[in-house]
Amino acid sequence: MADSEALPSLAGDPVAVEALLRAVFGVVVDEAIQKGTSASQKVCEWKEPEELKQLLDLELRSQGESQEQILERCRTVIRYSVKTGHPRFFNQLFSGLDPHALAGRIITESLNTSQYTYEIAPVFVLMEEEVLRKLRALVGWSSGDGIFCPGGSISNMYAVNLARYQRYPDCKQRGLRTLPPLALFTSKECHYSIQKGAAFLGLGTDSVRVVKADERGKMVPEDLERQIGMAEAEGAVPFLVSATSGTTVLGAFDPLEAIADVCQRHGLWLHVDAAWGGSVLLSQTHRHLLDGIQRADSVAWNPHKLLAAGLQCSALLLQDTSNLLKRCHGSQASYLFQQDKFYDVALDTGDKVVQCGRRVDCLKLWLMWKAQGDQGLERRIDQAFALARYLVEEIKKREGLELVMEPEFVNVCFWFVPPSLRGKQDSPDYHERLSKVAPVLKERMVKEGSMMIGYQPHGTRGNFFRVVVANPALTCADMDFLLNELERLGQDL
Repeated sequence: MADSEALPSLAGDPVAVEALLRAVFGVVVDEAIQKGTSASQKVCEWKEPEELKQLLDLELRSQGESQEQILERCRTVIRYSVKTGHPRFFNQLFSGLDPHALAGRIITESLNTSQYTYEIAPVFVLMEEEVLRKLRALVGWSSGDGIFCPGGSISNMYAVNLARYQRYPDCKQRGLRTLPPLALFTSKECHYSIQKGAAFLGLGTDSVRVVKADERGKMVPEDLERQIGMAEAEGAVPFLVSATSGTTVLGAFDPLEAIADVCQRHGLWLHVDAAWGGSVLLSQTHRHLLDGIQRADSVAWNPHKLLAAGLQCSALLLQDTSNLLKRCHGSQASYLFQQDKFYDVALDTGDKVVQCGRRVDCLKLWLMWKAQGDQGLERRIDQAFALARYLVEEIKKREGLELVMEPEFVNVCFWFVPPSLRGKQDSPDYHERLSKVAPVLKERMVKEGSMMIGYQPHGTRGNFFRVVVANPALTCADMDFLLNELERLGQDL
């Protein structure tokens, strides 16, 4: 497709630059935003990998292409990408498209700055400070610290590192050889990043003691107490408990007050992974699910999930006021964090993190919050709960749909029982056959592009669907479509 002669660069030609960008923004608005959020369009245009490679023409060649070709590339990229803002995308813990948050993301990308010093990110350093203050206030803290991280997994990892450093500050300089065997505790329903973080930080996955969860997926405080005693008896030193507010599959909220009591008795750092459920704190009706979170030492919270702030927007919040983040991670690079600057160097936040370059993640949340206010975001949370409840009640009315359990959050888990299996629950192969249904229906819906729903096994339970009701644009009609489409796709099974 490349022209025979190299095309001139747009650099230095502001008219051409403007024309290109206006054209690209037009493609984005038409294809990604308007069509990508329309229920009349497909969630995805599925292609097998080899066919998609050919359609994308991924090869990078020696010569450039014309503006018309580049615009067509943009359209092709959007066409074959999954539309996560679509009202029939229920696949992940993030969905929807907030226009104000998107405006913030566009501005962030356009300015292309790094959030490590006030010198080059003055607006965003002050903005991040204010947004973090607001999030901490919702947790229940009047002071503290925090930082935006590249995802909730990294937030959880930071918490483990901070707890270890607080207990054994020498490990920063002298390394793992200074440490006794350590033990951290989390429920079997926790996010997999806890295990990954333990491996990455050199603690090893064996240091993670898995605490029992009850039938609803909540950590059992009595077993936590037992596990701490067992670890001590084995010669390990307990140092952290990671509770979860909004588990990935069932949407469970651990009993934070009881867990905090255990941590207080044993002098353990309490981290709350509220990446998924933290936004519930905005709702006066539902925030009781996180009662006790104010007793945590650290909290992970992802506004890019239930608040639809856009990827990525992940905050680590700390109750600490001793500058623990900087003491733990700082290296005082003299070329970047000079102490004789002409402004308050306390505003240079880059030494709080293990990154050097750090993207701006606060603007999209700040701009959306400015537009919506506390009340608008609260309505967004309450609407998600209300629609999840509507979906549950509709499931109960229909033959061939069976709830895994009554949800307390916006994760709605259920089986689709096809006509061939209805009334055959006593058959010896019933559960094995039922487990094969969700993968078949998932393939059908994705290849038709009608919707996307995640499925998974869980413990002894075979594959079931997990519908995530989070998109702010959802209506009862979308819930009805979801169930009708499952029945249509599975009527011959």
